[in-house]
Amino acid sequence: MSDTVKRTSEIEEFTNLHFIHPISSWLVPKLAAINITPNMVSLTGMFFGILAGFSYHHYQSPPMAVLGFIGMIMWHIMDGADGQLARLTKSYSEIGAILDGVCDYVTFISVYVGIGLMLSQQGNAGIWVIILSAGALHAIQSSAYELQRAEYDYWGHGKQSAALPEIKHMIADLKGKSAPAFIMSQFLIGYVRMQRRSSGISSEHRQQLKDILRDNPDKTSDIRALYREIFAPAVNKWSILCANYRTIAIFIACLAGQPIYFFWFEIAFLTPVLIVLVQKQRKLNRLFSLRLKEII
Repeated sequence: MSDTVKRTSEIEEFTNLHFIHPISSWLVPKLAAINITPNMVSLTGMFFGILAGFSYHHYQSPPMAVLGFIGMIMWHIMDGADGQLARLTKSYSEIGAILDGVCDYVTFISVYVGIGLMLSQQGNAGIWVIILSAGALHAIQSSAYELQRAEYDYWGHGKQSAALPEIKHMIADLKGKSAPAFIMSQFLIGYVRMQRRSSGISSEHRQQLKDILRDNPDKTSDIRALYREIFAPAVNKWSILCANYRTIAIFIACLAGQPIYFFWFEIAFLTPVLIVLVQKQRKLNRLFSLRLKEII
């Protein structure tokens, strides 16, 4: 399959690179051949996610915990396939981007609720406060990581499929939209704002890079090469916030009979990691601005 369809290998998380996405890549041409759409793939992934939530509700049975893990692995495979299929068939859309994100969140909501219902039945006081806190932090962490990937693909490789819409343009486009389209657009605006505020990638930094690329077309390849040199290692570090490690952590915690440990892992470990990564990102932004002066 063409490299323009696959995700960028130098920033790909290890388990994605060597397990999940090879399976997704094998599947994508077969789906395209029978006219399966990316949105259909996303919804199939959501089905497996809901199955995982049902299975983890019965986590005290080891076979059900294993079934929950398999359900989440299948969701990962579908989640990798829908994006590749969209790039292969050039069927990008705002609705597709939103649906992909919604399906991801439905998967984890299903798992969180499935586990939470069982823990609450066991008399765990305050469990929903812990789960809701973990879920909110999960949304912030995941959106920041996805933005890091998209920014790298766009600025480092010039991939237009990774281009993020400007919020001011998104707001201007709201005029005259139907009520459902207006609501969906507002959701996307809020999501993009959350991504940018939690990633350490400022609007000023993005605008500076945009202006430099526009004013120095003969230096485009050098600027992009510098971007890859500085930011590729950083994006690899951000991959600790990807869904794969949550999937593994949920399975281990449930298999051990202590799923509450996963929620504390989300709150007490991944949140401080995000804070550290944001601080490092801001330092890299300044380093990149300084290094740009050597080129232009």
